[in-house]
Amino acid sequence: MFMSSADYRESLRQLNPRVFVNGQRIESVADEPLLAPGVNAIGATYDFALDPEKRVLMLPVEEMSGKAVNRLLHINRTPQDLMYKLEAVRLICQEVGCAQRYLTQDALNAIWQMTFAMQADIGGESHDRFKAYLQDVQDRDLTLGVAMTDGKGDRSLHPHAQPNPDAYVRVVERRADGIVLRGTKAIVTGAPYMHEFLVMPCRTMQEADKDYAVCCAVPLDAEGLTIAARPAGRPGESAAKFTARYGQSTGVLMFDDVFVPWDKVFLDGEFEHSGPLVTAYATHHRHSCIAARAGFGDLLIGAGVLMAEANGVPAEKFSHIRNSLVELIKIVEGFYACGVASSVYGKVDASGVAQPDDVFANVGKLLMSTQIYDMHKLAHEVSGGLIVTLPGPDEDHNPETGADLAKALTANPAIPYARRMDVARLLEDLTASGQAGWYSVISLHGGGSPEAMKREIWRNYPINDRKELVDRLLDRGVLADESGDASRNKQPGRCCVEGCKTPEEVAKPAGLIPTKE
Repeated sequence: MFMSSADYRESLRQLNPRVFVNGQRIESVADEPLLAPGVNAIGATYDFALDPEKRVLMLPVEEMSGKAVNRLLHINRTPQDLMYKLEAVRLICQEVGCAQRYLTQDALNAIWQMTFAMQADIGGESHDRFKAYLQDVQDRDLTLGVAMTDGKGDRSLHPHAQPNPDAYVRVVERRADGIVLRGTKAIVTGAPYMHEFLVMPCRTMQEADKDYAVCCAVPLDAEGLTIAARPAGRPGESAAKFTARYGQSTGVLMFDDVFVPWDKVFLDGEFEHSGPLVTAYATHHRHSCIAARAGFGDLLIGAGVLMAEANGVPAEKFSHIRNSLVELIKIVEGFYACGVASSVYGKVDASGVAQPDDVFANVGKLLMSTQIYDMHKLAHEVSGGLIVTLPGPDEDHNPETGADLAKALTANPAIPYARRMDVARLLEDLTASGQAGWYSVISLHGGGSPEAMKREIWRNYPINDRKELVDRLLDRGVLADESGDASRNKQPGRCCVEGCKTPEEVAKPAGLIPTKE
């Protein structure tokens, strides 16, 4: 069954979660104005799948069932699947900024890989459980939140050593019918309007942390689960041209003895498999983040072009505007190209999942993370200061000021005042508002900090291959060892077969350079 955005809202109305936003209990997450931009953004992923023109991109056939499923619930089997995911996420995020639901797919693929490896390694039925769960999720077309980042407490300490044991989510009881969870998950995107949560470890666990090595599925309205969240986007703000309609809430999940039946438990104490799950998810998610921010970059590029035209300095005629836009294009397409390379060079592992290439995924995400602020700066360069000094939209309709503002602030006579104001406020919303800061921080830290990506690049990059390459070149060329023995001792200071020689003195034309007698 494929849901529409309307069906998705109705499905949320069937749930009764304990959600607080701005200190107030939310009666219906589907109908709460403070959460509407988030519900709208998720809803777009449903409507895209029903669009006949997007069918090839949005409705792949799941190999396990032979049925078409939403792209964002699909298990990627080939590098082409990875490319389709990249294109789908970019397309959706052009429309809604952040669609959240690609996190669902990233987690599903990583858990498939982890449970397959665990069942092959130690037996049990973890992978069989997960396959049954996945098919139910696909059949019901659900959206799943990723509850991965724990409260963490003192970050220098492992989970078991925390003064507050509830800083991380852990298993506090194992029963014949399931497990009981207690603890805190922070930074859960879209938390108030998910159908269920995939609880996952956020780091490699040690044996002493095995109670924290847990992966399972928990319904939004599970008894004992409380969610404290922020509003999605900038709901109700007339100046928020984009994020009043589309945005994402983030929430903290507090587990107070939440029961999970065994058929929804995929990892319970097998700490050795926590690390592979975390790194697999990180690679899948960084690959998706590249596409998501490329879609956001497309918004900045388009808005920058429109603003320059409205200002009377179109890029076609003014090289400084054009140069800034080209620099912005270079950044966006540069990190997106890494996503393409990560797809093309992705490899299918023993579980049958196509894993994005680790190095390209991490390089692309690192480029995006560290250049998101440059993207904003370039958008500011081409737009001018009007985007943050402009009076609010209510002044446009004020009989005391509206006519004078329209007269004074029209630049390009071919573009009406109202159009120029709309674009200026859109750019403020995307690059200079509190919501713009939110996008910057999630771009920098979402899917792991830049430091985490640097570690993954170093861990996966073929450093020894590069060393051996240079060793071979030295032996074949500069040190020309015809025996081909790369292990022979090299004489320090030698740069040729014969050894170093002092060059002959260059003859100097008489009379030009004085000499000493």
